[in-house]
Amino acid sequence: MTGFWDLFWWFFWVYVFVAYLMVLISIFVDVFRDHELNGWAKAVWVVALVFFPFITALVYLIARGKGMSERSGRGGPELHTAQDDYIRGVAGATPTDEIAKAKALLDSGTISQGEYDLLKSKALAR
Repeated sequence: MTGFWDLFWWFFWVYVFVAYLMVLISIFVDVFRDHELNGWAKAVWVVALVFFPFITALVYLIARGKGMSERSGRGGPELHTAQDDYIRGVAGATPTDEIAKAKALLDSGTISQGEYDLLKSKALAR
């Protein structure tokens, strides 16, 4: 039967392992995000991370940590703009836009007055 401290240490080491994996993933992402590194340098970092992961991660964080945070911060506004554009596209038109489109269809004779009234009531119900 395992005791409390055995369970405690097991959770501690799982936490440390997951944190270490997150650091490795962040370094891999940063290596490929950096446009100043050439292909050979990227390949050296990746090979070093595969064969000597702990030491390479420490060296990378010490040597390139400041640039890592700058590259990460630079992508924030672009991501925010892309996210806002996506939300606007998915959200669809406003009720006013839908009514205007329905009115244009009515004026062109594509839909009848009853269909226009139905589209207008649906748009206003939103």
